[in-house]
This record gives sequence, structure tokens and C-alpha cells, in this order.
Amino acid sequence: MKRFFRATRIDELDDLTEVAGQGITGIGAQIRANLIPRLWREVAGYSRVKFRADLLAGATVAIVTIPQAIGFALVAGLPIQAVLATAVIGSLVCAFYSSSPHLVFGPTNTISIILASTVLALGDVPLTPLAKVLLLGCLIGIIQLVAGLTKTGQMTQFISRTVVIAYTTAVGVLIAVGQLGNLLGIVRAPTVSLLGTMAHLAQNFFSLNFNYLSAITGGVCFALLYLLRRWRPRWPDGLIVLLLASAVAVLTQLDQQGVRLVRDLGEISAAMPIFIGFPLNEEGLKLVPRVTGTAIAIALLGMLEAVAIAKSLAARSGQKIDPNQELIGMGLGNLASTAFGAMPGSASFLRSAANLQSGGRTQLATVFSSIGVLVAVLVISPLLNFIPIPALAAYLISIALRIVNLEQITIARRATRADAAVFWVTFIAALFLQLDTAIYVGVGISLVLFLQKASAPILVEHAFNDQGELTEIEAPSARNTPQVSIVHVEGDLFFGAADIFQDGVRRLAEDPNIRVFILRMKNARHLDATTAMALGQLIDYLQSEGRYLLISGVHGDVAGVLKRSGLVAKLGVENIFPAEENATLATKKALQRAQALIGVKPELRVYYRKMVKAG
Repeated sequence: MKRFFRATRIDELDDLTEVAGQGITGIGAQIRANLIPRLWREVAGYSRVKFRADLLAGATVAIVTIPQAIGFALVAGLPIQAVLATAVIGSLVCAFYSSSPHLVFGPTNTISIILASTVLALGDVPLTPLAKVLLLGCLIGIIQLVAGLTKTGQMTQFISRTVVIAYTTAVGVLIAVGQLGNLLGIVRAPTVSLLGTMAHLAQNFFSLNFNYLSAITGGVCFALLYLLRRWRPRWPDGLIVLLLASAVAVLTQLDQQGVRLVRDLGEISAAMPIFIGFPLNEEGLKLVPRVTGTAIAIALLGMLEAVAIAKSLAARSGQKIDPNQELIGMGLGNLASTAFGAMPGSASFLRSAANLQSGGRTQLATVFSSIGVLVAVLVISPLLNFIPIPALAAYLISIALRIVNLEQITIARRATRADAAVFWVTFIAALFLQLDTAIYVGVGISLVLFLQKASAPILVEHAFNDQGELTEIEAPSARNTPQVSIVHVEGDLFFGAADIFQDGVRRLAEDPNIRVFILRMKNARHLDATTAMALGQLIDYLQSEGRYLLISGVHGDVAGVLKRSGLVAKLGVENIFPAEENATLATKKALQRAQALIGVKPELRVYYRKMVKAG
């Protein structure tokens, strides 16, 4: 037995503890290393070729960013200047720390619509919408920065991709429905719910209570966007259509005919972003408990989006990314945005893909795009003020339709029943509940279904055949000697499987003729405290009836749990047989022990039974 426990991971814990102790002193150094801008690594080997490629990609991304930022301001209900500042300050800071050369940070669809719903839910708070959003942005930045520095970004891999697909699809639907009123010139609905908004739109549309010129403007712009995307996919369709609509609005004085313009939302001024500090005053701190849950949900969603987008781009470019470093970049980007009075942001798939497709080589492409956005706003801000709201709504609807990925939706719905359930539950929750709540609902249902699937260990009774190999048999009547039963246990024996595991063995133990049970745990994994206690209760039950339990094939973490939980002492060292190179040798030794316990040489014939999931 001494040799057995030396072979397990139990004794390795001392080494790990020692290493961890040495590592504590290096935590500060590691944090300082993570806070050194990654961009400096590109400077040493930078060349004219890379500069030209990054400059072109940056200009392309800037052209794509401007109309999106203006549109997202309409969705979020925030001053346009505050959204454009995110595309300048937040994007710039994130680019310095990002490990991906193509990831572009800034205002996004999902962030904008969550912020809008959050601001409406906080209608009783005597703060401006922007002040509420800045507090959220500060909390989001802190959460993401801490997650990146503590290396917890890897937790995002445990969140189903189906949740993100369903959530993104719902956001696309909400944005499209929410912008129909702006496209048709219909006054905003008194309710923010999906059903209420749809009823309001239908009532006004069928009663012809809308602005015909707004509808024509929006329809023409939507058609132009579609045609440009089809015939000239490399052209900046959004900027072209919006600037063209702005010029037409100036020439025809559309605002005099009831068509709203961007300047009605707030004048875009040719001004530099100004540092205003963090919103951690007395009023802001009082609001923190109410918005922390939303901040965590937005931060979590941002982590998922950033890691998914960075990995997707890295797969196409062949470059390596560090998910935790992306979170550090996003956290600092959101904190910087907040300090300059800008809304929080996230990773943008459209702008990141544009960066890659335009030939961007390093993070400097994103730096150039931020500078490009700032220069463009300073130069053409007067023209941007005359963009018709229906044209902007048409552009947002076109973006919303693009983020609804039918191929991914089909895969999510058809892959497994669990994926289909996760998709529909998350999708419906996002449509009819608060968006931050929908994230938790989606993550929760995906984890529950996973645990249900993982908590079904298989128990199969075995026997040795004439060739000395362990084989399954199918019925109790096949036993030659009913006094010994070998039960092969396979699967994850964590807390979710404890009751199923214990009930399965007890059903086998209902046969009073069986005096010795041999649990073959060669393929059992992840034994935890709950299952260890269930195993201890099983030992007590068998011992109370004068019967025995032997365990064979244990190794690794299972052996460690048996030792640390005291089950080895309770069961007896002589009744545990560690795994050996020969796959069946430990079980053969257990049979010899069983033979000694019952005083006869059993002739084993056992049968096969799969466990049935509880519930």
C-alpha cells in the first residue's frame, strides 16, 4: 500500500504547495508584466510594409466605425459624442494591451441595447442617463481587469457557445424591431417591452399614423445599403449612404417636413475628448448595489465576445492570442472610456473582421483607426449632424440582420436536444426579460443540462472469461457463483452523480446472496466529497449486514480522495487494490482477497446493467 500512495497524485500536493508558496512572491511581478503594453513588442520589428498595411486597415476600420457609433448612440439613448469617444479612447487603450493584432474594441450592438434597458430600469434614480452608464462602465472595467489579472478568463470556456448565439440573435431582433419606429417616423412607444413595442408599431402603421417621407427615406437608404453590400462589398456602405442622406437632407430641408435629424439627438461638436475622472462620488456609490449584477452580466458577455472573436480571427490568421490579456485590454479600455465620459464598449466582430480583411498586421492598425475616427469627427462633424434618423435606423436594421447568423442558429438547434433547449430558453429570455437576466438564464440552463448529462455514471457487472479477460454478461442467471459481484464503474463521480452511484450499487446489493462487492474504478474520475460520503454510507450499509466491499483499479485523483477522506482507514488498506500496468491485475488480486473472505473459490458469472438518469 505504501507503494500505491507514492504512485498517486496525493504526495504531489506537497510539491504543489511548495511551488505555490514560491509563486506568491511572484504575483506582483506577474501583474506588472501583464500591465506592460503589448504594443511595445511590435515597435522593435516594425517596418514600412507593416506601416502601410496598418495605415490602410486603420483607415478602413475608422470609416466603418463612424456610422456604427452614431447608430449605437441612437440605440443606447446617449449623446453621440459619448459613443464616439469610446471608439477613440477605449479602442486606443485596448489596442496597447491586446494580444490579438486584429481585435477592435469600441461601442457594440449588444452593449448599447443592454445600457438602454438598464437606464430605463433606473428611471427613479436622479442621475442623467450618461452618469448611470459611466458608473456601469467603471464597474465593468474593474471586473474585466481583475478577471484578466487573476487568470480567470479561462472560465469563459465553460459557457456554451449556444448561449452567445441565442443571445446575439435576440439582440438582432430587438434592435430591428426597436428601429422600425425611427425608420417610419413613429413616435416612440410608451413601453419598452417587445410585445408592447410591436403592438404600438402595428397600431400606428395600420392607422396610417406615420411620416411618409421618413418611411421613404428609410426604405431608399435600406435598399442602397443592400445593393452596395451585394455589388460593392468592399466599399464602406454605411458611411456612403449616411453621408449621401445627409447631403440630401441639407439640400431638400427634410427637417422642415417632419423628418428628424441627428442634431435633434444632440449636436456633434468638433471637440477632443476631455478627461473627467471616475464617477465614484457619493451618488454613484449609492447606486453600486443596484447595478452590480448588470455590470457582472455585461462584463461576462464582453469576455465571451472578446475571446470568441479573438479566437475566430486567430484561427484565420494563424496567430496566437491570450484570452486573459484580452480581458486586461478590455478592462483598461472601459476604465479609460469612463474617465473620458464615454460609454463602455466591447469587442466588435464587424470592425475586427474588417481589420483582418483589410490587411492589418499589428495592433497599430487599431491605433490608426482611433486617430482616424477623431480626425473625421473634427473635420466632418457639421455634415454628420444632418444625417436623417430614418437613414440611421435603416443602417442599424441592416447591421441587426447581419448579426443573425442562420448557419450558426441551425447548428445550435440541431446538434443536440440540450443545445436546442439552451438556444430557445436563452432566446426567449432575451426577448422578454431584462437582457442581463437573460445571460444568467442561458448560462444557468446550459450548466444544468451539462451536469445532468455528466452525472450519469455507468455501472456494469463483469466476469473473467476462459481467456482470463474481463467481460460483461447480461442476466443474473448467468452467475455461476452468486457470492461475489464485480461492478465496473465508469464516469465522473462528482456531487451530481453521488446519489445515482449509491442507488445503483444498493440495487445490486439487494441480492442477499452476494457477500462481496468489488468496485472496479479504473475508469472512474473526479471523485469528490459528496461521492466520498456516499461511498462511506455504502461501506457502513454492507458492513452492518456482514458483507464486504473491495475497490480495485484506483489511481490518480480518486486514490487521493480515498486517502484524504479517511475511506482507506475505514475500508482497510488490505481491501484497496491500486491500478497496475496490466489492466486486469488489480481486479484479479481483489478476487483473491474476496476468495479469502468467503472461504471458497468463486466461479464468477455477472451481468450488465446501465444506470438510468435520475428524474
